[in-house]
Amino acid sequence: MKKGLNKLFFLLALAAGVAYADPIPTEALTQGGLVMRDRQLRDIGLVMRGGRGGFFDIGYTFTPSSEQLQLKSKYGVHDGFAFRHHYGIFGSWVLDSVSHLGFLTWYDRAGWDSQDFFFFPHYGKFAHISSAFTWGFSYTNTKYDVTAALGLQHQNLELASKRVYPNESDSLLFYWGHARYKNISIQGSFYRNSFQTLRLSLDLESRELYGGVGSGYKTYLPNLSATIYRRKNNGDDDNFVRLNLEQNLYEQQLYADVSYDFPKGGFHSAILKYYPANFSRLIGFEASCLRRNEIGGSRELLWGGAIDFIILRLGYNSAFDYDNMFGAKGTFIAEIHIDVGSIGSNRFGRGAAKAAPMETTQKSRDPNKGLNYRSELRNIGTPTVDAQGNKVIEAKGIRYEKVDGSATQGGN
Repeated sequence: MKKGLNKLFFLLALAAGVAYADPIPTEALTQGGLVMRDRQLRDIGLVMRGGRGGFFDIGYTFTPSSEQLQLKSKYGVHDGFAFRHHYGIFGSWVLDSVSHLGFLTWYDRAGWDSQDFFFFPHYGKFAHISSAFTWGFSYTNTKYDVTAALGLQHQNLELASKRVYPNESDSLLFYWGHARYKNISIQGSFYRNSFQTLRLSLDLESRELYGGVGSGYKTYLPNLSATIYRRKNNGDDDNFVRLNLEQNLYEQQLYADVSYDFPKGGFHSAILKYYPANFSRLIGFEASCLRRNEIGGSRELLWGGAIDFIILRLGYNSAFDYDNMFGAKGTFIAEIHIDVGSIGSNRFGRGAAKAAPMETTQKSRDPNKGLNYRSELRNIGTPTVDAQGNKVIEAKGIRYEKVDGSATQGGN
């Protein structure tokens, strides 16, 4: 009975979230290219903290109901489906004892369509579908603890209905670079002769995964980043800077993540993240607060959270979903995904400080025991002579004695 009530309450909460979800504006879809490219470079920056080993990430974000994330245009509100498909792959090869050459590729495809789909869109009359593809090479030297990476980013507009969306370039080519020395890294994205994003990061937290300590005050040092975004507003530059602080609060399991925009915008979001021990960020829980900027100029705090359980992430009003799913709010967002990294025999989730423990059973073998056993086998059936000069033959625990003719056998 109790389990039945729990299921009923869950379904009612889910239905309420679907019924009262706010529609997404068309402006959010036209800005999706910048969001995808920046998210990819952020993920690449996390992978380049080690710069070696491998990383694999694939995910599919979907909304099961056509009324869950509707589209709001000048013609009204339209039923449909918002989506995001993505993958990221990084692999490296050992050149010598200290040098590693890597190759990486990231891909995102996101947008809104009138019909649900898995691979092939319906291309409805209000659809907007775009993608971003990033690739490049990296080099890491573990002796000097440095990493350098560079490559290209391709942003493509697959479809945008001319009825509701402004004219956009079908294809744009960007180039990017990343450089890291110990805990300091610089990353930039450029289009022709102008920058799009510039990021400076100070990863001061000591991570056992990358050769640091696993406990102590060094694990409580903050991770800081400042990103300059190039933005246009009515043809004029409207650049802004986003500051981000990630702080370990308890044994690298509980973290606070706060971001702030200036010169205007102010507080953006605050996220409290909890990662259970022994899972290396493969399982996580988060609670978030985000201040959203609506078109009308009003501001309000958006409270939400998410649960990430290895292959399924379920969020409601989470700051991540708002930033990466066109301002989605007031509904549940589900993502089926797998992301795991490896360095040697270590396995870990994105941004982890420690590796997940791998249980192994090791059996020790005594070499002397084996030698003694083989020696005993060779001695089976070999006659020996006792103290009286009699020959003795031992085989499988049976003892035979050969005596001289003057001795009696079998007793009296």
